[in-house]
Formats: sequence, C-alpha cells, structure tokens
Amino acid sequence: MPGLQENFAAEVDLASRWLGGSVLAASDESFGEKESLLTPTPSAFVPGNYGPRGEIVDGWETKRRREPGHDWALVRLGAAGIITAVDVDTSFFTGNFPTTCRIEACGVEGYPSPKALQSSDTEWIEIVPRSPLKGDTHNRFEISDQRRFTHIRLSAFPDGGIARLRIFGHVVPDPRLFDGLTIDLASQDHGGQVITSSDGFYTSAAMLNRPDKARNMGDGWETRRRRDDGNDHAIFRLALPGSVRLVEIDTAHFKYNASAEIALYGATGGAMSQAGSLEWAPLLSRRPLQPDTRHAFAVPAGSPPISFIRLDAFPDGGISRVRLWGSVDPAARRDAGYRWFNALPVGQARQVLSEQGGSTDLADRLAAARPLAAGSLASSTSDMVAIKAMLDGSWA
Repeated sequence: MPGLQENFAAEVDLASRWLGGSVLAASDESFGEKESLLTPTPSAFVPGNYGPRGEIVDGWETKRRREPGHDWALVRLGAAGIITAVDVDTSFFTGNFPTTCRIEACGVEGYPSPKALQSSDTEWIEIVPRSPLKGDTHNRFEISDQRRFTHIRLSAFPDGGIARLRIFGHVVPDPRLFDGLTIDLASQDHGGQVITSSDGFYTSAAMLNRPDKARNMGDGWETRRRRDDGNDHAIFRLALPGSVRLVEIDTAHFKYNASAEIALYGATGGAMSQAGSLEWAPLLSRRPLQPDTRHAFAVPAGSPPISFIRLDAFPDGGISRVRLWGSVDPAARRDAGYRWFNALPVGQARQVLSEQGGSTDLADRLAAARPLAAGSLASSTSDMVAIKAMLDGSWA
C-alpha cells in the first residue's frame, strides 16, 4: 500500500512517561506543574481560560523571578541511554518563555533522591551549553556525547514556561538486570524497537512494544481496511538477541477491528541490518485471534536465538501490544555488558567496580582504561573474577 509504510528512526524519547520517566523536583511551579514537561501528548492551550493561579497553561511555568538566579527541573529518564537530541518545546509560550536554557546529565546507580542528585557528589555533565530559546517553537539541540545517562537537569534562565521536554536517544540497558531471567526481548525499555510496518494509517506500530498497557484503542496499532488479498506486518529489532519462548499478543480495546490472525517469523542479523535484507524463518505458525483479548502462544522448543521478529497480521486490523518473552543469548549478554560499562560516566563506572569488591586503585585504573573489550580482563584475583563475571554475565 503506497504511502502508508512506516519507517522509524532509531531514537526514542528516553524520558517518556510511557517508559517510566518522571520529573522529580523543580525550583518553582507557580503557574504550571512540572509534571507537564513529560506529558506524552502535544501541548494544548485554550486562550482566556483562567484559574486561581492565573491563565491555565499546559506546561511547566514558574513565577516571575525578582531576584538573581534561575529555575530548574530534575528529570529521571524512564530508560537510561545515550542521548542524541533534546527538544525544549515552548509551544504556546510567546511572551513568557525563558530566554536561554542549559541541560546537564548524569549517570548514577539506583534511585537517588532529588537532594542526593543536587549534592556535590553527583557528577553533572553539560550536554547543552546555555543556549537561546525561541517562543512557541520546538527548540532542538543535537547531542554528540556518547555516555549513558540516567537523569537530566534542565535549567531555565531566568524563569518562564516550557511546554514539553523530549530526550531522544538510544536505550542502553543495564544487562545485570537480565541475568538468569526471562524478559520481554522486544520491550522499548530494554532497547527493543519497531523498525518498520506496512501501514500506520490510524495509529503507529511503534506503540506495539511499549511496556505499559494500552489505555484505549488509540494506544495500539491500527491499519486501514484492506481491500486486496494481502496482509499487514510490523518488524521488530529485539533489545538483545535471544531465544523467544512465549509470544503474547494483546488485542485490548479492539472489539470490532482486531486482526483475525497472526503469524511470526524470526531472523538473525546485526544491529544495522536492513529489514529487506533479512532471511526469515517460521517462529509461530498462523494462529487465530479474538477481539479485546490477551493471547499467549508457546514457541516450539529448540527455536534458535534471533535478533529480529516479523509479525504478520491477517488481513489488517488492530493489535494493542506484543510481548516476546525469552532469554538473552549468552554471547549477546557479554557484548551488552561491555557496551553498557564502556558508556558509563566515570563516576558511575567507579561506583560499579567498587560495589563488585574492586579497590579504589583498581576502579580508577579500569574506568580510565575504557573502552574494554571481551577477553581483555585477566581474572587472576578475586576482585577481577567478580568484575569479569559481572561484565560477561557468567555470575548468573
């Protein structure tokens, strides 16, 4: 169907509420709540609509500053990763937007409080130097830093309103969380991605692998009605290559327009493989679907590890979510361990090594020696054995 095919960029909004992003704290939110920064839908505004605090805005807006300083907001990313671009959206803020902004990022272990993040112990790295903003505009800043970050600090000078904040990038999962577990290999919060689909007429296939549950029919993938003998499809790049054991197809909220049947195919290939070059092998034979139902299909035992999935939907219709439950391939787990560790900011890298029993001297040396490669670490001492096992995934 010409003109309907979807081809997606590799970046996702790492701060998305759909992935679990949150605004932890802000210096002020007198006119507009800080949480609005991460609202998934575009900003909206109704002129002349007033409340007790003034005109109602759809964004984060601070009071007029009468003293030196500036306003700020702390954001925890829903999925940690390498940031490629930031969109500071000032939609509908025309006479009350900040004149400039600065964006810093940090990478930390665990779930620190706002107070801990603001302490001198946190290593904040400037990724967008103080830069001018335009009102009622998507102000996009490209980022070249290749480190993996977990939190963002947005500074607004001197005050004013920002409608939305989008932090685009590539998810870099912490592979320690996968060891010994069955995970959803397709999930966005692990780094899975829908790379193309045959049709996104009503709603995009990019929603199929979101980790949340669909709230309504508009939260899933819906194609137009087919008038030919073909079928629709969507192709996923898995977060990490692995063996799929259970397929979950959810048609929640699709009561009169769910896909009638599905079939799945798997393929192997590198991260940059193009969908058209993949060789597909059957993974799950054609199965009927029911409307508004969560289906679970066991994958035949002995299926080899794969890195891509093609979902065929017959003949068209709607699907809310797709989960691909399985285990990470050991070689892929090892590669992910080194990719993750090499991308950590130096402070977080030292902390990770220290928590594995490494001395301060060893932590400093290994953090400075990055990028490390698989097989580059000699495991002659107990602390090196533990560190190597953590990176390889052999401790599970």
